[in-house]
Amino acid sequence: MWQTLNATIFAGNEVWRWLLFCVAILLSLVCGRLIRYSLLKSSERQISEKREWLGVAFKALSRSAVPILIATVVFLILRSGLLVLPPVIASAFDTGSRVLFVSVLGYAVYCMVDVVDFQLLRVAGRTSSKVDDMLVPLVGKSIRITILALIVLQVTQELSTKPITSILAGLGVGGLAVALAGQDTIKNFFGSLVIVGDKPFEIGDRIIVDGHDGPVESVGFRSTKLRTLDGHLVTVPNSEMVNKSIQNIGKRPYIKHVANVAITYDTPPEKVDQALEIIRGLLKDHEGMRTDLPPRVFFNAFSDWSLNILIIFWYHPPEYWQYMAFVECFNRQLLFAFNEAAINFAFPSQTVYVSGSENSSGKLDTSLRRGDDRC
Repeated sequence: MWQTLNATIFAGNEVWRWLLFCVAILLSLVCGRLIRYSLLKSSERQISEKREWLGVAFKALSRSAVPILIATVVFLILRSGLLVLPPVIASAFDTGSRVLFVSVLGYAVYCMVDVVDFQLLRVAGRTSSKVDDMLVPLVGKSIRITILALIVLQVTQELSTKPITSILAGLGVGGLAVALAGQDTIKNFFGSLVIVGDKPFEIGDRIIVDGHDGPVESVGFRSTKLRTLDGHLVTVPNSEMVNKSIQNIGKRPYIKHVANVAITYDTPPEKVDQALEIIRGLLKDHEGMRTDLPPRVFFNAFSDWSLNILIIFWYHPPEYWQYMAFVECFNRQLLFAFNEAAINFAFPSQTVYVSGSENSSGKLDTSLRRGDDRC
């Protein structure tokens, strides 16, 4: 049988040479999978032992273990002379093996950028500034793009007989054509640089831009992503983001509350003064008050159907749900106090006076009982 295989010629080589080549590729695939499994297990062990960066490194290496081993075996077999090929085919196989080897090595380096991302994120987590959280993804993406560019350059050099200077000159002309075709992409890229430099917002800040209201999730080279309060993910190109008016709600130092309390026109002046004193009493030294921004209460207008009392106060810190709980408490206490004092809230209405009839006014239900005096 061996003599038969040795005598059989296929594409200029005995069959046993091709069989040995296929077996070597198969063994490299199996060994590569075993190495990947071992690296993943080592990664889990390192992470459990609080050596996270080693765990991330082993996991990144596991992604490239199989292609690296296969490319190495193919490269060594073709260089060993196991297959006797015609010069043209041998040259093509040799070039292909070198391109494959360069590509998988570049891919391995590309995967190892995960370690850089991890270390940068850990350093950024130790700082109070959230600007680092925006820079870390951009740095990782920049490194990956640089690696891809170097891989393409090296592969181009392997495929071409021209010197590297000629290749760079050709890439420069091609880059100009790409730049002209991808102007929007370039605008978005420089927009991301402007956002990082100007810092109109940080990751996690709630902003309003172009009618969209929500916290910022990420800032990339092309776009900024924010999650609206409805749960929708909105992507805004950075070239548009830098040209729009942005309201950064996350940076406000307090929440301003403006309300109008309307009371009926038949309220006597004494009751109006009493209403003002009730409101001022409820807001005196209230929860969340800043000493430089005391509450303001004024009888400010005679509206079409009511006497209007303007209420302005500021709540600090700007914790929205705590603010809403305080507003609810204030409104309840105001309702209780007005009912007890027989001060009637006004609502849009019309009163028809008939000559000779006695004027009367309706009263709101005052059955609500008084609660606590203070919020």
